Amino acid sequence: MIRVATSVDQAETADSPPGRFARTQLIRFSHCDPAGIVFFPQYLVMFNQLVEDWFNDGLGVNYAGMIAGRHIGLPIVRLECDFRAISRLGDTVELGLAVERAGGRSLTLALQCTGTDGELRVASRQVLVFTSLQTHRAIDLPPDVREALTRFAPDPAHH
Repeated sequence: MIRVATSVDQAETADSPPGRFARTQLIRFSHCDPAGIVFFPQYLVMFNQLVEDWFNDGLGVNYAGMIAGRHIGLPIVRLECDFRAISRLGDTVELGLAVERAGGRSLTLALQCTGTDGELRVASRQVLVFTSLQTHRAIDLPPDVREALTRFAPDPAHH
């Protein structure tokens, strides 16, 4: 697998299937419980970091600018997780993301964490809704996000 390093902890997979975004992640001490395995909420933190990286590097939409500058939020309104196998301190895993659905105001994402041997560690399905941080009400997908999604979702206009 060809990888292009983007930081000490992450590399983008250059041969990811079309429509999929992936990064590698070193499992650190801060991710683990006293037993030396990933404390399950840390997967959600890693998945959120993956979504931020996907916006910045995959979609080309500045995530921090969207939140702080444009006052657009992207809260999770539905979350499913299946924990299949443990990850240990020092493991390198791949975090992957694919768009299942792009609606008028929401995105449904499929996220996975797999070991270097391909073993599925965690699978998550998340529904995120675009909101105004001023009114806290749902808003339409921003036009730049909708346009960028054409690389990741077969039909971003599909509701």
